[in-house]
Amino acid sequence: MIEHEMSRPLELDEVDLTNGFWCERQRLAKEKMIPYQWRILNDEIEGAPKSHAVDNLRIAAGRKTGTFYGRVFQDSDVAKWLEAVAYAVHRKPDPDLERIADEVIELIGEAQQEDGYLHTYTSLVEPDMRWTNLRDNHELYCAGHMIEAAVAYFEATGKTKFLEIVERLVDHIDNEFGPEPTKRQGYPGHQEIELALIRLYRVTNQEKYLRLAQYFLDQRGQEPPYFVEEAKKRPKDNPYLRKNKERHGLPYSQSHKPIRMQTEAIGHAVRAMYMYTAMAELALETGEDALQDVLERLWDDVIRSKLYITGGIGSSEGNGEAITFAYDLPNDRAYAETCATIGLVFWAHKMLLLTSDSKYSDVMELALYNGFLSGVSLDGTKYFYVNPLEVWPEACAVRTDLAHVKSERQAWFDTACCPTNVARLLTSFGRYIYSHSQDTLYIHLYTPSKAVVQLNSHEIELTQETGYPWKEDVELSIGKGGEFTLALRVPGWCRQPTVWLNDEELNCESLVEKGYVKISRFWSVNDRVRLHLPMPVEIVKSNPQLRYCAGKAALQRGPIVYCFEEVDNGENLSALIISKDSAFRAEYADDVLGGVVVLKGKAIREEASNENHLYYRDNHQQKVVEVTAVPYFTWCNREPGEMLVWMRFAEPCNG
Repeated sequence: MIEHEMSRPLELDEVDLTNGFWCERQRLAKEKMIPYQWRILNDEIEGAPKSHAVDNLRIAAGRKTGTFYGRVFQDSDVAKWLEAVAYAVHRKPDPDLERIADEVIELIGEAQQEDGYLHTYTSLVEPDMRWTNLRDNHELYCAGHMIEAAVAYFEATGKTKFLEIVERLVDHIDNEFGPEPTKRQGYPGHQEIELALIRLYRVTNQEKYLRLAQYFLDQRGQEPPYFVEEAKKRPKDNPYLRKNKERHGLPYSQSHKPIRMQTEAIGHAVRAMYMYTAMAELALETGEDALQDVLERLWDDVIRSKLYITGGIGSSEGNGEAITFAYDLPNDRAYAETCATIGLVFWAHKMLLLTSDSKYSDVMELALYNGFLSGVSLDGTKYFYVNPLEVWPEACAVRTDLAHVKSERQAWFDTACCPTNVARLLTSFGRYIYSHSQDTLYIHLYTPSKAVVQLNSHEIELTQETGYPWKEDVELSIGKGGEFTLALRVPGWCRQPTVWLNDEELNCESLVEKGYVKISRFWSVNDRVRLHLPMPVEIVKSNPQLRYCAGKAALQRGPIVYCFEEVDNGENLSALIISKDSAFRAEYADDVLGGVVVLKGKAIREEASNENHLYYRDNHQQKVVEVTAVPYFTWCNREPGEMLVWMRFAEPCNG
């Protein structure tokens, strides 16, 4: 048996974000992002790509005439928007927003078929082709997002209509799929419904939902390959049989092996992250050691060789938004889809609940502050689908192999999975800060907040105050106490933490377990804990096998990865060389990018000795210049231009 302590997250009604970094972003999501996205979904933003997602539902419901428009998974945009609304109104009711949500839910109910089937693309375009192309048509993927939205809305409002809609849908799916000879032995092309079904099981206690989730996971990768078999039943001239096997074959959707036989992360990054999340959810429910073994193997594969320094994942556009092979992490051609980073947050969080090990919260934090937040502008209305670590706008505009890389955030996308995904994660952020077992309260993320939870039959109240991620101190105070263990995460980037209990310094090293300082005692009202987490500017280098970063270094301070922009440092950032002698200092600038810590130091800028020459045999001219680095997540919120994370680095040879 694997020894671990499972915990459960504090729910949204047990946590309040009171102020600070994430509270401001949550406020932005509710006040700006959700209304903006509602207008987009109704095609009311001039110049933005057409969505038609709400009109598809109106047409399917018979309220409007017309034809389906968009991707086969267009329904999922509405579902994720509804999920974001649910989280937004959970602790802060908004009657107007709730009224709109209720109207959309009514519309979804009208679009649902009599037998429970719900998928506007198939109902409007191919009504006779239900469940005949699981690999491509995303019926189960859309169902999963509808389920997640319905569960969230029920938990937020207590209203059951949406939950009843998805239960009818799941009952229909359960009648279609399963091990019985009369049923289809298939599984989704894009994983999502598996984790959604487990969420539905938790609020309904209906065992059949858990069994169906387990069936979809267990059936994946079995022989003969289901996607190949279903393709053979369709007309000979069909896209599946003509598509490149490497991009669209079984590894692309993690269907090449049964899940417990998979040893490396490969294929479409979002699908992989959602599947691993569902596997972790299943392990949380069943306690299956073999499943946890597989997940830890896959985790190690990702973290050791397939993860960008920003928490981005999935390096290749040409292979299908995919994770490819070890150390294949190009900077200028990076894909690092925002949804994939969100999926990594989901997976890390579930692994954290499964093991209470800070190696998972470290990655969760890295992804949240960097590769996730870079996906949305500071005003909440522009988005990156792809999150590169190096941008030369002129090259992006001309080169076909860089066509997926945008040098400016976009108002929306034809494939618009990312914006609504950003909204639902921001509005549900309170779930990721704390978790608890029977007698231990874990703090995974540091942000101003208040938590109230039952531990050992005591109602515990804890308040957290901090200027994190810019400031180094965290203050915790007990409002209601009792006997329990307080577990404080020591971030992996922090080399010399100090902890005080009521002004007495503790011996951190003796109290650390799996990256958490654990303090067990009877806590009294007004007991205080202070953490000091030093944040020096760190120069980060890569494994030598990461060829794209050879001879380069990146800057990190605390959880924040930094980048250089043309607006601060001039054009041709590749001509800059930093070193240990650059002596970067951290300065809080309240007039830059809404108030951030910037890094300032010196660099060498190389210049051509003769502009008429393309190549040289002598040295370039060099001069020392002042340079500024800004948090990676803030790039391209001012003037568009070049951006670099990995800078050329000069280091003395040691022999």
